[in-house]
Formats: sequence, structure tokens, C-alpha cells
Amino acid sequence: MATTQATFPQAPRGDATDTLEAPERTQDREELRAIFTVPVNVQVVLGRTTMPVSQLLKLGRGAVVELNRKVGEAVDVYVNDRLIARGEVVIVDDGNLGVTMTEIVKGELGLQ
Repeated sequence: MATTQATFPQAPRGDATDTLEAPERTQDREELRAIFTVPVNVQVVLGRTTMPVSQLLKLGRGAVVELNRKVGEAVDVYVNDRLIARGEVVIVDDGNLGVTMTEIVKGELGLQ
């Protein structure tokens, strides 16, 4: 699976279909509008582990589950159960967690 360092340009303001050019693409623009409203499932995976059910049932408040990742290691970003990127966990302005994309995984997407 190939990976590449991600670089993202400044996102344009307004509707994402504004980036299409040329009047002959009006039909394309309308077709894309329908796609932009389709919901997708986005998951960020911090890490994984396996354990027997008996150990799982013993977990309680304050239990620590060790994952297969180190502190500072990139997290995986999945869209509709397909790995699309890796990134770093960040804290956004309102205190929520976010992910800064650091690399795009091209092999899963069929991109070259």
C-alpha cells in the first residue's frame, strides 16, 4: 500500500462546485451537487487490540486497554470502512478532538 505526504490547498469559500470552470460544465456542476449531499461514515482509529471475552468482561471504570500504537504515532482515517489517510490528533478551538491529515493513502483508493 503506497502512501504520500499530504498537502492541502486553501479551500475555496462557498459551494464546492464553484471550483468547476467553463459554462459547458453546468450539467456536471448540477450532477456534483447531488453527490456533495451524500453522507459518509468517517472513523478515526487510534489503535487496535485483541483480547479474550473473559478479559473484556473484567474491564471496569479506570481500566486501561493497551493499543498497538505509540504516543505520537499517526492515526488511521477511514471513510466508509476504507482507509484513505493518516493523521495527527489535535485539539480544536472548542476543546474537541480533530485530526490533521498528514498523508493520503493512495493504494486503497486505486489512485496512482
